[in-house]
Amino acid sequence: MDERLRAWFAEHGRDLPWRRTRDPYAILVSEVMLQQTQAVRVVPRYLAWLERWPTVESLARAPGAEVLQAWQGLGYNRRALNLQRAAREIAANGWPADLMTLPGVGRYTADAVACFALGRPVLPVDVNVRRVLLRTRAEFDHTCAQALMDLGATVCIARVPRCGECPLAEGCPSRGRRYEPLRKQGPFDGSFRQRRAAALRSVLAGDAPDDDEAVAALAEDGLVRLEEGVISLPE
Repeated sequence: MDERLRAWFAEHGRDLPWRRTRDPYAILVSEVMLQQTQAVRVVPRYLAWLERWPTVESLARAPGAEVLQAWQGLGYNRRALNLQRAAREIAANGWPADLMTLPGVGRYTADAVACFALGRPVLPVDVNVRRVLLRTRAEFDHTCAQALMDLGATVCIARVPRCGECPLAEGCPSRGRRYEPLRKQGPFDGSFRQRRAAALRSVLAGDAPDDDEAVAALAEDGLVRLEEGVISLPE
């Protein structure tokens, strides 16, 4: 299966900018941005981010308010501050042996940086890779990571997999199956998430939001500072 998958990837693999580097900082930025955000939306933001903050040290020195402002539109603003906190730790102490000790870095992100930047023989398993592994019941090593990600994102998709286009269809025990829709996150419009986002935008614009509950939630997450009723942005 490995050879068929590699041949398919050589012809159909996506050309993504973070695949052209081995810089662990650049890989970390891409992986944090890609959490719950489609690659097509991430590409221009990733390129702009690295143009503005090309190194761990430059991001570590940046004001937190600028980092949050640059992140607007990507969602889940806590990711931006965690990325900067990680950069500050790395700038001060170097890259840790256990990448999961960095703020906001979980098992998948740690494995992705280890595999794509540091050359460690570990297979990062995101939702797309996990889907392919479960359906094919096959084993692949770390050299197939990018191919598995693209296969899961474009062919072995969630509900109606495109088995006729799949290089692994022959012998796949799940070939031809259809799947029930996955439980989706609630709508953004009218949600508390939308209120939080609106409150943060107000603070970034220099205004005072009138949603005390949303401001309190932002303060609890470290996205704003709230001292004696005065709202400010993190440094």
